[in-house]
Amino acid sequence: MLTRRWLIASLLTLLLPAAACAEDSASTFVEGEHYVRLDNEVRTVNPNKIEVTEVFWYGCSHCFHFEPMVHAWSKKQADDVVFVQSPAMWNRVMETHARAFYTAKALDVLDKVHQPIFNAINMERNMLRDADALAELFAQHGVDREKFMKVFNSFSIDSQVRQADARARGYGIQGTPEMVVNGKFRVSTRTAGSQRNMLNVVDYLVEQERKAAQ
Repeated sequence: MLTRRWLIASLLTLLLPAAACAEDSASTFVEGEHYVRLDNEVRTVNPNKIEVTEVFWYGCSHCFHFEPMVHAWSKKQADDVVFVQSPAMWNRVMETHARAFYTAKALDVLDKVHQPIFNAINMERNMLRDADALAELFAQHGVDREKFMKVFNSFSIDSQVRQADARARGYGIQGTPEMVVNGKFRVSTRTAGSQRNMLNVVDYLVEQERKAAQ
């Protein structure tokens, strides 16, 4: 009996440090491995907040599956964190979708059309390639077609689309979805390993930024 107890005690002595090390490694992420520091910081909207930006595209199936996850994550953030979505655009269709995003914000209907745009493209195979197709979708959610067209083609939307494109270039975005913390660090599924772990890495970086500001 003594021998058996001694063996159990010895095994516990060996295993506990290993478990502690595993826990430490799970809560600490390495620059260059789990996330990338940007060569040049990109200015955030509010320097008094920790800005977390998701660069996305409505036509990206990965973004479609990530949307409920990142939405739930954003609702749990403290007051010192601001979550921003910024559309990526590498071609004309993506630019059209970016214009739809900012038009929805300008018309204060993003909460009504954001998910339906995702659904139309990813579930219904309707790519919403032009303003007419988007006007039809917006009309289904109570937006006058003429009003939609006026805002969609406005100088204000032009400006916001150009700014979003410049941000993505500054971030060095390589795909979607990707997340940027405080204009300093870029996180992707390639670096983090999964969408869930991407949010874990973002949480880690937010905490580092919070500590640095103290």
